[in-house]
Amino acid sequence: MVLITCENLKKSYTEKPLIDGMDLSIHDSDKIGLVGVNGTGKSTLLKIVAGAVEHEGGNIIRSRELKTAYLPQDPEYDENLTVMEQAMLYLRSSGSDAEEHRCRAMLNKLGFDTYDQKMNELSGGQRKRVAMAAVLTQESNLLILDEPTNHMDSDIIEWLEDFLKSYRGAIFMITHDRYFLDRVSNRIMEIEGGQLYSYDGNYDYYLEAKSAREEMVYAAERKRLAIYKKELAWIRRGARARTTKAKGRIQRFEELEAAKLTIDDSSLDINTVSSRLGRKIIELNDVCKAYGDKNLITDFSYTILRNDRIGIIGKNGCGKSTLLKMIVGDIMPDSGIIDKGETVKIGYFSQENEALDHDKRIIKFVEEIASSIKVKDGTLSASQMLERFLFPAYMHSIKVGALSGGEKRRLYLLSILMQAPNVLIFDEPTNDLDIDTLTVLEDYLDDFPGAVVIVSHDRYFLDRLTVRTFAFEENGHIGHYPGGYTDWYEQHREKVKQKESSAKKQAVERRSKQKKLKFTYHEAKEYETIEEDIAELEGRLLALETEMNSCGADFGRLAELSKQKDELDEKLMQKMERWEYLEELSARIEAGEMVEG
Repeated sequence: MVLITCENLKKSYTEKPLIDGMDLSIHDSDKIGLVGVNGTGKSTLLKIVAGAVEHEGGNIIRSRELKTAYLPQDPEYDENLTVMEQAMLYLRSSGSDAEEHRCRAMLNKLGFDTYDQKMNELSGGQRKRVAMAAVLTQESNLLILDEPTNHMDSDIIEWLEDFLKSYRGAIFMITHDRYFLDRVSNRIMEIEGGQLYSYDGNYDYYLEAKSAREEMVYAAERKRLAIYKKELAWIRRGARARTTKAKGRIQRFEELEAAKLTIDDSSLDINTVSSRLGRKIIELNDVCKAYGDKNLITDFSYTILRNDRIGIIGKNGCGKSTLLKMIVGDIMPDSGIIDKGETVKIGYFSQENEALDHDKRIIKFVEEIASSIKVKDGTLSASQMLERFLFPAYMHSIKVGALSGGEKRRLYLLSILMQAPNVLIFDEPTNDLDIDTLTVLEDYLDDFPGAVVIVSHDRYFLDRLTVRTFAFEENGHIGHYPGGYTDWYEQHREKVKQKESSAKKQAVERRSKQKKLKFTYHEAKEYETIEEDIAELEGRLLALETEMNSCGADFGRLAELSKQKDELDEKLMQKMERWEYLEELSARIEAGEMVEG
């Protein structure tokens, strides 16, 4: 069933159209990953499909059965609301009448165990998860997700993968997590040169099919050029246009000329030169850091070497960014020493683009860092560097604040590399960077002559680059593992298996030493008659009370009977306590309880 059909869509924010004549259809079984260079209109297309913004031209036909749930790239929130209040506000704003307990269950699956924390106390990833919980709680048959893996830790990403793979409905999403795309999507759409190309398959298939398509396009263009050159030579010889044959050939030449293919071969070019790096890089000795009662980092020591490629992983809030900020010098450790070499020049790519001034024009922002920079093939001006980073000349006068989230990250990356660092420290570099930019960055880091330290939840990126992994574990301990994310995961999974196997073995051993709980011979005999004994005592007490009531003024007899009653009351109390014990014991025996042998 077709859920939504878009025909000849148009949308522009500047003089140049962002979306110009795009066609799109989404079926109920589609799991679509939308890819493309930042700034080409991916998020805008998602917003149009979700109904969050209006298109300027074309038609959108929505099925009567369509129920959409939309997760924006940066959900708005009220910092004064609690987690639960904000999640329910998202739900009600979307028109959902889902009950609170369902939303609470989804928040729990996404890693929340408390719901009264204020939104302004949460990290960016936690706030995104609140919005995601509301989206996934809604009753929908089309999920529209803009960067759902941004700021998410690996455990949440893996849970989300499983959820989306089993989701009974269509998915239309933007993500630059290549493992995620490969495992969830069954269709890839790419925006390129104002056109939308569709590939039926996952990300791996898309790479092969795109390469084949481009080769066919280039082959057709080479053939056209070969024919065009021959026809051009004939025209230049002075063809007589008065014959019908000559007129037809001239017309064919004009058609060949008009069919010239405009190939957008612009690509990111990172080719900067780093500063000289001495022998001593960065040494960390017994570094500790805590906030309140929470130990983030405990007795961490490591010597960063010249060509190190280190990946740092762990759950959100465990202290990864804190470790980076201590290495950079923005935060001081509680104890321990961080010693940097004299020639070390750190380029720090933080999560939040703090260095960007949204009111400055792009060219001014870059020129204030460096008016020119040395690269391997010479010297480039700030303007030329912008063009190499896919900011054409017409964009140079645009203010930074007008850029898309991905374009801001690309500009921020340029600002870091223009400082010619010899040690690169990345905090979540894959957030908002498109796949093409990530691929070029990966190639650049392969040849970078200094140390690279990366905090990331992008498993592909870590596997592609890192040769050592630091994993945050319990109580601030940081484990060292050779290899990338997958290598760590295999080692971690083996540890978990061994731990589970050991726990099972101990449980079996405990059971082998145990036996079923049962009555002793005397307890069994007592249990058979205790209710009759209690009834007999109650009968004797009743007879005594009757006789005491008929004694009249015979105080001697009354005193004797009263003494007998106290003795019977005591015996009855003991029997009742014994009956309660035997009843409880009987229930445990029926439940099959085991006891130590």
